[in-house]
Amino acid sequence: MSTFCWSNCNSYEQADHVIVGIPDESHSHSLRKGTSKAPDVVRKTSNERDVYIENNSKSLAYSNSGKTKSKIFDFGNIPREDIPQVFENIFRDGKIPVTIGGDHSLTTPILQTLGKISKPISLVYFDAHPDFLSSTRNFYGSVIFDSLPFIDVKSSVMIGIRSPEQEEVENIKKYGMKVISSLDIEYFGIKHTINEILSTLGDNVYVSFDMDCIDPAYAPGVSVPVPLGLSSLTASILLKNISSCGILGMDVMEICPNYDIQDFTSHLASRMICEFLASSKIQHNIPPI
Repeated sequence: MSTFCWSNCNSYEQADHVIVGIPDESHSHSLRKGTSKAPDVVRKTSNERDVYIENNSKSLAYSNSGKTKSKIFDFGNIPREDIPQVFENIFRDGKIPVTIGGDHSLTTPILQTLGKISKPISLVYFDAHPDFLSSTRNFYGSVIFDSLPFIDVKSSVMIGIRSPEQEEVENIKKYGMKVISSLDIEYFGIKHTINEILSTLGDNVYVSFDMDCIDPAYAPGVSVPVPLGLSSLTASILLKNISSCGILGMDVMEICPNYDIQDFTSHLASRMICEFLASSKIQHNIPPI
């Protein structure tokens, strides 16, 4: 297995950011299968497309935010059942996990683990779908409802929503979750959107990024594609501005290599992670509850 190309230190102890792959799609109901392949494909693609060799010397592509100063360690892949132990150690050690899934239900146990250490959590949830079903639980469509005990809804925000079910609309209204749709961003503009997001968030921020928040014209290889999504550039600018305020962790979910075109979606995910790493404000100490 390749390591993520921006991994630049040899030990967990040295790291500020820790890359963790979770190749699990056991809680997905999608007709498209294969998100469990994403962690390895994203790593492989990062090494194929963002590494340059000249005169036997290796160099990496720069992000739009410049070269990252963070120390990054690729932890490798873990099974779903190891999430509580592995992530509790990462959070308690003051490191920032960057997780590559896998189906979106993996975010719930990560938030549950973080909630033991630092709360209330402000969740930034990039997705085409609200994932706010309550009639069915413990799957990729109930992430928000399942995570309610661990997040502060009033300081959380969903971004890119454009395909809700009626039950989800009712839950959004019931719990008062802020939603910024892709149409809202287009209509009001990106600077207004950034200000609205930052004015909503609290101090303990976690970002969960479902790649289907991006329009399938830019990210075709996802498990549930929906038209009228964010452009890749808009998503990158939003993520850069959120990350620069300091966040406790990030995940990238629902990449489906089986349905991708020349690994475009995996490459985009790799670059989104690079932008986050270069923009992220390092927080070494998480205060205990």
